[in-house]
Amino acid sequence: MAQIKSVLLWENQRRYIREAIDEGTLKGAIIPTGSTEQHNEHLAMYHDTQSAVYVSKLAAEKLYPNVVVTTPLAIGVSEHWMDHKGTLTLRPEVFGEVLYDVADSMRRHGIKNILIVNGHAGNSGPVMQRLDGYKEKLGINIEYHSYWEAYSGELVKEQMESGVCPGHAAEFETAFALAAFPDNVDWNGVDYDTAKLTISDEGQAKSDREYHHQAKLATTEKGQVMIDVAVEWVAEKIRQMIA
Repeated sequence: MAQIKSVLLWENQRRYIREAIDEGTLKGAIIPTGSTEQHNEHLAMYHDTQSAVYVSKLAAEKLYPNVVVTTPLAIGVSEHWMDHKGTLTLRPEVFGEVLYDVADSMRRHGIKNILIVNGHAGNSGPVMQRLDGYKEKLGINIEYHSYWEAYSGELVKEQMESGVCPGHAAEFETAFALAAFPDNVDWNGVDYDTAKLTISDEGQAKSDREYHHQAKLATTEKGQVMIDVAVEWVAEKIRQMIA
């Protein structure tokens, strides 16, 4: 039986993908979507993308060799964070077209079950506005979910002292990073009160400060609990699609 070498598409040579699709062992694909944007003073800008890839990879490994994870969309719709230098953003229509083309690429190769796993809230509106159109044009089984849809209110209350999830670079995302990629959390030299921040929206300025303080509640243990739940939930979603 032909099998992919890795659940990450880009780590395979072409023969592994070709043979796994031709023999019918590769049945589904996950497209991770995220962003490259500000994540407060302490968290790496790649967090949304990296978290979506992390969950997608572990979920695909649970279904090996039936699911592959495509190259992520690492720049999302982030206009609302452009007050913060370094943030990259795509116009919603551009993001939507690129996502469509990635899905269409997999469809053209014979993959008929595609789950988009999102890690950035700003992508959701643009995708949901287009999802029915994707389904109609592609003619395949395609779904979209942010991985934090896995969390019940009870779980958030139990694990997050702040009660906030997902938030933005607050307790949840910081805990996730501590468990999955701790080098992305850097408190060295952080002094929020003296930082030269220019946040034009008063509400965002207030939440930015609140999230900064909530982030200090994060622990590796909390992050691991949330990761495990998300991975199982995503794996079950793509499993049901394939079935």
